Amino acid sequence: MTSSEIPGITLPYPPFHQGKKFVALSDWDGTITNLDSNDYLTDNLGMGFDERRKCSEAVLSGARTFRDAFKEELESVAANGHTFEYCKQVLRESWSHHFQPHRPNFLTFIFIFCARTVDIKLDPGFKDFYEYCKSNDIPVVIVSSGMTPTIRAVLSNLIGEEEAQKIDVISNDVEVHEDGKWTLKYRHPSSGFGHDKSRAILPYREMENPPTLFFFGDGVSDISAARHADVLFVKTKDGGENDLARFCNREGIKHLLFTDFSQVTPLVDDIVTGKKTTQEVLSLGKA
Repeated sequence: MTSSEIPGITLPYPPFHQGKKFVALSDWDGTITNLDSNDYLTDNLGMGFDERRKCSEAVLSGARTFRDAFKEELESVAANGHTFEYCKQVLRESWSHHFQPHRPNFLTFIFIFCARTVDIKLDPGFKDFYEYCKSNDIPVVIVSSGMTPTIRAVLSNLIGEEEAQKIDVISNDVEVHEDGKWTLKYRHPSSGFGHDKSRAILPYREMENPPTLFFFGDGVSDISAARHADVLFVKTKDGGENDLARFCNREGIKHLLFTDFSQVTPLVDDIVTGKKTTQEVLSLGKA
């Protein structure tokens, strides 16, 4: 696949990392973090958990595109009257303490009464993994179907503004209208993925000396990237939805299961130092 085969790219890409031996690309929500912030907004401020899961199952079965399902999910949040600034506030505050909504309306009352305690955290092993990558000249790139403003805001809070600016973020965006309403702006609106994550990977394949590519993901938004990395790490959670693992098992895509990034670092190091090949690591099946 070449760049010309994905029409309608609406958002710019950061420069690709030339001359690197290894590149680490990772989904954000539910992979670098323990929970998916878009799912959280949809479950508690939008259509609700049951309807969102129907959307995800339809994507997994091929009945719907991720682009259309995800758009419907986030539109349900906006349709309930929640502005984008309000959603950002919900997510910002969720990183430090239980969110207490302040809007005195019926939807807010339902939210306070029904919502579970928000406890979105950084994966406990990610900071060490990120430091390992820095010390070994391995670029870390976030490849997300979420929205850049929310990712950047939370990332800066977690690792500091200076470090956050060193990490490329390739994601969708948001259009906020004068009346306060907002809509998701897809990176690849004509693709059924909305954001085709393979486009963050495949240009590396076209380089004269392509790097070894690690990809980390967990859900239906990562399906577009699943076939294209040298080593695919799939995050699973006890009692979680684990949609990417289901997809890979069904499609016969080799991958490594992991529960947090502390399990990942030693395996990446085995490949970086030449102790094991990518195929030897993949044959483990589980980190």
